[in-house]
Amino acid sequence: MNIKRKKTKVVSCGHIKIGGNFPISIQSMTNTDTRDVFATIEQMKRLEEAGCEIARVAVLDLEAADAIKALKAKTNMPIVADIHFDYRLALKCIENGVDKLRLNPGNIGELDRVKKVVIAAKERNIPIRIGVNAGSIDKKMVTKYGRVTPEAMVESALEHVNILENLSFEDIVISLKSSDIKLTLESYRLISERVDYPLHIGITEAGTIKSGTIKSSIGVGALLLDGIGDTLRISLTGDPVEEVKLGREILKLVGLRDFGIKIISCPTCGRCQIDLISIANKIEKKLEKINKPLTVAIMGCAVNGPGEAKDADIGIAGGKSSALLFKKGKIIKRIEEDKIEQVLLDEIQKM
Repeated sequence: MNIKRKKTKVVSCGHIKIGGNFPISIQSMTNTDTRDVFATIEQMKRLEEAGCEIARVAVLDLEAADAIKALKAKTNMPIVADIHFDYRLALKCIENGVDKLRLNPGNIGELDRVKKVVIAAKERNIPIRIGVNAGSIDKKMVTKYGRVTPEAMVESALEHVNILENLSFEDIVISLKSSDIKLTLESYRLISERVDYPLHIGITEAGTIKSGTIKSSIGVGALLLDGIGDTLRISLTGDPVEEVKLGREILKLVGLRDFGIKIISCPTCGRCQIDLISIANKIEKKLEKINKPLTVAIMGCAVNGPGEAKDADIGIAGGKSSALLFKKGKIIKRIEEDKIEQVLLDEIQKM
């Protein structure tokens, strides 16, 4: 699959580059109390082990801003400070080594306050993400457009952008999120035509693990297929590690990142004469931490076997209490059912 990404500027978030032709990075946000450094760093370690590349933390007060310094000392992941309204928190986070700010300049009061943040951010090469959410969009935009529309979302974001641009600050990332998939898609498509700043994508307030996975996969997947998106955060009501796993899977399945093994398997039908569901689940579990860029096919019968899965690097096609092992569509040997799982895993290890 060849996806042509929209060309955007490049900004640096710590050692991670966002935009241009750099890989689309995966973010998540801790749900611990940032002031609890131990709990926050433990969660950040779990996120990093799962493949998270940028971690965002909520900064509610000066104690949380002070915790940034301790967090930075214990992780290599770039940290984003999520700040609303209080410019002093931004200045303290910058002083303590934060890598990026999530802050809307129009919401922190007088221009002099914005200038102070901009000057400090420039000195440290710290980018600012402007984040417009449909649920908290400026009321004047709702009045102007009659409701929350893509045009209202984009205009609201550009107001914040203009404040920074007028201060000669252009290390900007933009997000335009909604829990409504259609509104999110149309907003991102519109702004991608208006600016060349990198875009942080996602469906906000997507829901629990089950419903949020579906909504995020549809919305984020559609944007990525349009070539839109330079970094992403999947928003789920649950363990943030699940956000990272889903983000990796989406990027892998749309062909934008090589995150280890990709499994393809058929839905099974009356032709299947082996316990394919059990085999597929066991193999998927055992392969999830293997980082080889391979495609593995687990197919129920000869109809869906080497033919339809001929492009897979390796796979099995079920028969009567047995399976055929094949590589790139070429049959290698027959395997008894009770040995399918182990033989396939052994062959993958050899590759």
